[in-house]
Amino acid sequence: RSTKGITLKLAGNNHLVPVPRVTDDDLGVLVSVLGQAAFVTGLDLAYNVLTDGGAKTMATFLQENSTLRYLNLMFNDIGTSGAELIAGALHRNESLVHLRMSGNKIGNQGGMFFASMLKINSTLEKLDLGDCDVGLKCLTAIAIALTENKSLKAINLNRPLLSSQQEETTVHIARMLRSNSSLVELHLGKHEMKNFGVERLCEALYENSSLRYLDLSCNNITSDGAKILGELLKTNQTLEILDLNANRIEDVGAIYLSEALLTWNRTLQALSIVSNNITGKGLVALAHTMQFNMQLSHIYIWGNKFDGNTCVEFSDLIAMGRLPLGCTDVAPYKVDGKVFLAELSHGLAKHRYWAPRCTAAAPGAANASLEIVAVSEH
Repeated sequence: RSTKGITLKLAGNNHLVPVPRVTDDDLGVLVSVLGQAAFVTGLDLAYNVLTDGGAKTMATFLQENSTLRYLNLMFNDIGTSGAELIAGALHRNESLVHLRMSGNKIGNQGGMFFASMLKINSTLEKLDLGDCDVGLKCLTAIAIALTENKSLKAINLNRPLLSSQQEETTVHIARMLRSNSSLVELHLGKHEMKNFGVERLCEALYENSSLRYLDLSCNNITSDGAKILGELLKTNQTLEILDLNANRIEDVGAIYLSEALLTWNRTLQALSIVSNNITGKGLVALAHTMQFNMQLSHIYIWGNKFDGNTCVEFSDLIAMGRLPLGCTDVAPYKVDGKVFLAELSHGLAKHRYWAPRCTAAAPGAANASLEIVAVSEH
């Protein structure tokens, strides 16, 4: 188990060369070969055309195979019955550490099978169920399962389909965070979360000392929510990454966060406030904070309202080496002696849908998060 195996990359979105997509029939051949190849510990089948038939083949393989540690099935055509088979296989499998199912429309029922699996499996550390059309029942069941599960370290629950505005799911997840001490990374993007939900999460996080990465991107969080988060950051000793991309915290919210980071917090390492309707006032406050808080190493600010002061402040941080270009999403340039900021493509969320398939990019270039939070080898 200690010997480092290889990951076989057969993703269908390799743009350097046109690639045929892997089909259900191909998978049958593939697993028969892999059955003899114990040194293959990772399998990347993202962006192919696998259906429930392929899921059946994969489930059988997972039940019999004891060496696969990483399996990426994101954005295939696996549905509810395929999810049932794969989740069922993980009731007995004891090798798989990281599973990516994102983008397969497994639905609420499919998600329920994974919730049941989490009550039994004690090997899986990372599970990605983002963009899977799961709903209220599934999120509730997963939250309940994670009050007992001691092995899962990271879960992506982005973009569920929620019909209610009551934020019940956030309440359940918050309750889980009070008792869970193994979860390190939690993605709750596109949950239609408002300040009420943020408040429930923060109340729970005062009692939680394991969560290091909290993703609240694409929600309805305003400056009041940012104030609640700022209060949490004053005492929290564990959060290292906070993703507030595509909310609406505005200047007031940015200033609450900058004050908490300036004086109290010394554990947060990465902050994303991309597209939050923040103007120069809030952005300059955060730039000033970075001159004093040396722990805050990554900051992402694109999509806000830059003024001259913002451009100068961030340009200075970059010029003096306080903010390396790999740790932010802006790069300075000059026109007629005036400084402007251009977008650099280094967002926190990049690894979720994109990974450089060639060796041209450094391993950590795609995102900061996995460099900071080492959950498993992938």
